[in-house]
Amino acid sequence: MRRGLHSWLPSVQLLPSCPALRRAAPRSTSRSVRWTPRRWSWPSPSPRSACTWPSEALRSQWAIWWLRSSARPPDARTELAILEFRLPRSVAAVLAGAGFGVAGALTQNVARNPLASPDVLGVTNGAALGAVSVLAIGVHTGGRSELLVHYGLPIAATLGGLLVSTLVFALVWRSSLESNRLVLVGLGFSGLCAALTSWMLTLGEIYNAQQALTWLAGTVNAISWADLAIAPAIIVPGLILAMLLRNQREVLALDSDTSRALGMNLGRDRVLLLALASLLAIAATVIAGPLAFVAMASGHAARLVARGTIPPVPHAALIGAIFVLLADLVAARAFPVILPAGVATAVIGAPYLIFLVIRQAKVRQRG
Repeated sequence: MRRGLHSWLPSVQLLPSCPALRRAAPRSTSRSVRWTPRRWSWPSPSPRSACTWPSEALRSQWAIWWLRSSARPPDARTELAILEFRLPRSVAAVLAGAGFGVAGALTQNVARNPLASPDVLGVTNGAALGAVSVLAIGVHTGGRSELLVHYGLPIAATLGGLLVSTLVFALVWRSSLESNRLVLVGLGFSGLCAALTSWMLTLGEIYNAQQALTWLAGTVNAISWADLAIAPAIIVPGLILAMLLRNQREVLALDSDTSRALGMNLGRDRVLLLALASLLAIAATVIAGPLAFVAMASGHAARLVARGTIPPVPHAALIGAIFVLLADLVAARAFPVILPAGVATAVIGAPYLIFLVIRQAKVRQRG
């Protein structure tokens, strides 16, 4: 008999599955479970038994048996809610947050500007313009089909983001990609794409425009496994490639003369990193829409947490994933109606952007 922490548990007497203990036990002992209230006792095997079971192992065995006997298999509604609704939504939030976070870290590393991010450079707005264009074109060509939504929308978003990023890189190539001109040109293209997107919305039907506006705010609501068929194939290899390019990123954090002295091809490495950041941002936009401030806040927060010169890729991916997950949870549970996750990211990210601008101004004044 044992007293103490486990005295409140009911006692269970089982014959172990070991043959030696089974032979050593009395024949009159039943092999069924016997419950005795407020008592903890176990059959003590014979000293000649070849098997000895410690008390902790017996308790674990009893706990496993109790869980298996008391647990009920989930019903169809529970499986549907978890596997078909909540799990794809959580996976989409993690993938989109990781993609945006690493894209922001790479962009800030190349531009050497904490305010630089794919949404500031117009990449996400270009992808959004391509996606909304597909909806508008589908309406004027006889309605949109499932094939057009599942395949045409990701392709159009990818082409739109790549087109805008190519134009931005081409215009700032001669003045080096690390200057503030990259941010200014990106802001110009971002505003242009936003204006064209608004014009595209006026061409569509009211129902399609409402759905497009919800997607433009950034959301993972009503996402299914079919929507996650293409983007993970870009985000996961992109994250691995970003981690493999750590040495190039560390050298780019130095000044240009030192980087050239170390034998680095600055133009090639900057274009490679910015192209990778654009692909990650476009893939994340295809999943969850243009979530505002996730890339910028995740990259800067990763550098503060790591206390290094460059934001590490694992830190940025983890912070971005947690950011989007928390934003989706707050937007879905904190209000009477379910809001897009982009609303929560904007509410959190806008004050953070103001904080960065004020902090950067104070640093320049001190310098």
